[in-house]
Amino acid sequence: MAKKELTKTSKILLWMCAGLELVGDLIITPRELRRRAMRGNLFKSTENVDSFLHYLIRNGYIRYVDKNNERFVKITKKGELKILMSKAGVTKAAKWDGKWRLIVFDIPEESREIRNRFRALLKQYGFKMLQASVFICPYPLNREAIAYLKETDLINYIRMLKIEEIDDDRDLKKKFSL
Repeated sequence: MAKKELTKTSKILLWMCAGLELVGDLIITPRELRRRAMRGNLFKSTENVDSFLHYLIRNGYIRYVDKNNERFVKITKKGELKILMSKAGVTKAAKWDGKWRLIVFDIPEESREIRNRFRALLKQYGFKMLQASVFICPYPLNREAIAYLKETDLINYIRMLKIEEIDDDRDLKKKFSL
């Protein structure tokens, strides 16, 4: 399971957080964001930046916040989840260590959209569903992803287990081509 190429959306959201060293409460004016994006050679023109900002807003990754008669850009919970899953790309180790990684979560009903996207993204990154909120993979999440989970409220709803033995795991080994 090779690491997947990041989408442009993931790259830009990661750049916004990493480059500005702000997560969650990203407070930067759209003008400053355009200036930095152009300086970073991410876009060919400011119109491209504006178009992409509108795309991020339409898809719920960022939103504008008005404060003290000025407009700022803020990354939403959906944007944070996209960043998390971009960071959490599972890479296949050279050799499987014989241990299974289990992710168990209980994200509240009022956060249904985040829960469903979290399920979909776990599948996208190679985890297989055992039950509705239980996923398994033979390879660990990277430390950066775990650190990010700790920085967000999601860690309060998620447990990650490393399991040395599962009775009759032949079906799982077959699913993961081990």
